[in-house]
Amino acid sequence: MACDEPAALSGTFTRQNSSSTSSLDFEPDADYRFVESLEERYKCAYCHLVLRNPHQTGCGHRFCQQCILALRELNAVPTCPVDKETIKMHEVFKDNCCKREVLNLHVFCKNFPDCNSKVILGRYQEHLLQCLFESMQCTNDGCQDQILRKDLKEHLSQHCKFREERCQYCNTYVLLINIKNHEKNDCPDYPVPCHQNCSQIILKKEIEKHHAVCPEAEVDCPYKQYGCHVKVKRGKLAEHENSALREHMLQILDKNSRLEEQISDLYKSLECKEIKIQQLADAIKKCEKEFRQYTQLFGNNSNLMVSTQALASHLDKSARLESQVKQLIQMANQQQSKLDLRPLFDVIENVKQKIALMETYDQRLVVLEDQSSKHDLQINIHKAQLNKNEERFKLLEGTCYNGKLIWKITDYKMKKKEAVEGRVLSIASQPFYTSRCGYRLCARAYLNGDGSGKGTHISLYFVVMRGEFDSLLPWPFKQKVTLMLLDQSGKKNHIVEVFRADPNSSSFKRPDGEMNIASGCPRFVPHAVLENTKNTYIRDDTLFLKVVVDLTDLEEL
Repeated sequence: MACDEPAALSGTFTRQNSSSTSSLDFEPDADYRFVESLEERYKCAYCHLVLRNPHQTGCGHRFCQQCILALRELNAVPTCPVDKETIKMHEVFKDNCCKREVLNLHVFCKNFPDCNSKVILGRYQEHLLQCLFESMQCTNDGCQDQILRKDLKEHLSQHCKFREERCQYCNTYVLLINIKNHEKNDCPDYPVPCHQNCSQIILKKEIEKHHAVCPEAEVDCPYKQYGCHVKVKRGKLAEHENSALREHMLQILDKNSRLEEQISDLYKSLECKEIKIQQLADAIKKCEKEFRQYTQLFGNNSNLMVSTQALASHLDKSARLESQVKQLIQMANQQQSKLDLRPLFDVIENVKQKIALMETYDQRLVVLEDQSSKHDLQINIHKAQLNKNEERFKLLEGTCYNGKLIWKITDYKMKKKEAVEGRVLSIASQPFYTSRCGYRLCARAYLNGDGSGKGTHISLYFVVMRGEFDSLLPWPFKQKVTLMLLDQSGKKNHIVEVFRADPNSSSFKRPDGEMNIASGCPRFVPHAVLENTKNTYIRDDTLFLKVVVDLTDLEEL
C-alpha cells in the first residue's frame, strides 16, 4: 500500500504548509519515465532526482528529506549547494504543496510498452500491485518461477509443478511433483499385481487380505505335521490332497504306530518301577522287623555302645530306602501324568474361561473409551467457548468509543524478530469506534516495515473495518487521521503524521469484507530512531502508538 511517508524526525524542522497530504508515496531509487519532461523545480538541489518528501530551505531551494539530513550530517554548518548560503535548520520546513504537485506528476508504467498505463507518481506502487504485465513469483510454496500477473492464474492451474492435484485413485490432494511417488508408495487405493504368477490386480490396501485367499500363493500341505513337506499353490491344494491321499494315510499310520510304541514302552517302564517299589517296601518291612528284634535282644544288655551303633546303622539304611521309595513314587507319578490327559483338559478349560472373561473386559473397555471420548469432546467444546468469551470480554473492556486508540505493544524485540524471520509480518490493534454507533476502526503495524519501509522502518496503517451500523453512516470515510508514536520521557516529543482520508481510495469506502485495505505510512519511523538509546520511545521493551480521528463535522447517530 503506497501511503504518506512519516516525518523521520518529528520536530527537527518547522512544520509549515502543514495541511493534510493525501496518503501517497513512491520508491525513491526507481527509474521513472515521466510523461512530460521533469521540470527543474521538481528536482532535488542535492541529488538532482525527483523530490521525495520535499523540504524547502530559507534560501528557497528544495531538497529531499533524506538529502537535507545528509547535508546536515556531512557538515556541522551545512551550506546550500546552489547558492552556497548557510542552511539554517530552524528555517527548513516540509513543503507539502510541492509534495502534492510531485505526487500528481504522470509517469509511464515500468512495463511499457506492454502496459500503456499512465499513472500519477503517488499511485505508481499501487498500480504495480495490479499491473497485469508485472513479473511476480509463483505463490505456490517451493516454486521459484517468475510469471507475469496476467499469466499467474493459468500457471497455477495448468503449468506449476508445485500445484496440488487430486490423486486419481484415493482422491487425496498431492503436489504434482510428488504424485507419482505418492501413487507407488503411499496411495492405499493404488492397483498393484498380486505377484508374478497371479494375473489379478489388487488395491494396495487389500493385498495382504488377498494373499490369504490367492489361488496362486504357495502354502504348506495340511499334513506337514505328519511328514509331508510339499509346498503347493493354494488353488491346487485339493488336487494334491486327493493325489497324495494314500501317502498321507501311510504317514498318519506311521506316526500313530510310533506313538503307540512310545505308550507301550512307558507302560513297561511303569510296571518295572512298580515292581521295584514293591521290593523296596518289602525290604523296609524286613528292616523294621530286624530292628524290633535288636531292640528286644539288647534291651537289658549293658553294652549300650554296640546296640547304639547297630541301631544307627539300621536307621541310616532305613532312611536311604525310604528316600529311594519316594523318588520312585515321584517318577511313577510323572510317567502316569504323561499318559493321563485329564489335567491337560482341566488347564485348557481354565484358559478358555480366562479368555472369555478377557473378551468381556475388552468389550467393557471399548464402551468406556467411547464414553471417555464423548466427554473429552464436550469438555473441549466448553473450553473453546470459554476462550471465545474471555477474548470478547477483553475486547469490550479495552474498546474506546471516542475516536481515540492508545495501543500498547509489549515484547517489542521478540515481535520484531518474528517479523524479520517472516513468521508474523504484521500485528493488529483491538478495534475502536468514533462513537457508540460510529465507524469501527483499528490500526495495523509492520515492525520490520512494509513496502518502501521494509527492513528499515516501522510501517503504521489505519484500517476501516466492517461495523454493525455501517448502513446508517455516511460513506466514504472522510475524516482527518493522526498517527503518533508516543514519547515516554514525559517531554511529549512525539512523532506525528497527519493525513485526511482520500474519498476516491478503496481504503475508505464502505467495507465489503471484514476490513478494507490498510492505508497509512510505510515509513512511519526509522528503526535507527526508534531503537536509539538516547530516545525514550521504547521502555521495558514496550512502545505506545496513538491513533486519533478528527470527529469535527461528524454527526453522531
